[in-house]
Amino acid sequence: MNHTKIVVITGHPDPQSYCAALSDAYIEGATGSRAQIRRIDLSQIQFDPNLKYGYRKRTELEPDLIEAQQLIRWADHLVFVYPNWWGAMPAILKGFVDRVFLSGFAYKYRENSPLWDKLLTGKSAHLIVTMDTPPWYNRWIYKHAGHRVMKSNILNFCGIKPVRVTEIGPVKPSSEEQRTKWLDKVQRLGSKLA
Repeated sequence: MNHTKIVVITGHPDPQSYCAALSDAYIEGATGSRAQIRRIDLSQIQFDPNLKYGYRKRTELEPDLIEAQQLIRWADHLVFVYPNWWGAMPAILKGFVDRVFLSGFAYKYRENSPLWDKLLTGKSAHLIVTMDTPPWYNRWIYKHAGHRVMKSNILNFCGIKPVRVTEIGPVKPSSEEQRTKWLDKVQRLGSKLA
């Protein structure tokens, strides 16, 4: 799959997190190609993650969110790198989704209809998700709940597909050698997709 325009969205609030290192590795892998790569690091941009009025009244977008929407519109492929906390994405990433993936940008309900138009079709995505839960437990006990929300309820809802998922973990008990192997793996993913 050849993608020329890639946006890597780092969804961890700590700029020195392992997710930040994984994002760097992905970008490094993709850089050796003809791909154009941009990054949105949620630890570095300024925005209120709360959709203050819900959908009752518009919350004006901060400049960083306007730029994020422009980058998402520009991209062929979105790469989300984030940890799985309490079975789902961190609050900063959920807030980013709430504020950015708005009606009129990501989807649009049809008048007098329960149906909607998917406004981000033609794009694909890859979720690179770190966790401390063993992958088998996340699959069989939690039924990939957090992945399903991101993939189906958010990205597919807006027309983004296919959405691939790469789980990295369990991170907490891992050795430095294992974490280096995961960085290498993610770098290879970047070089394959670019």
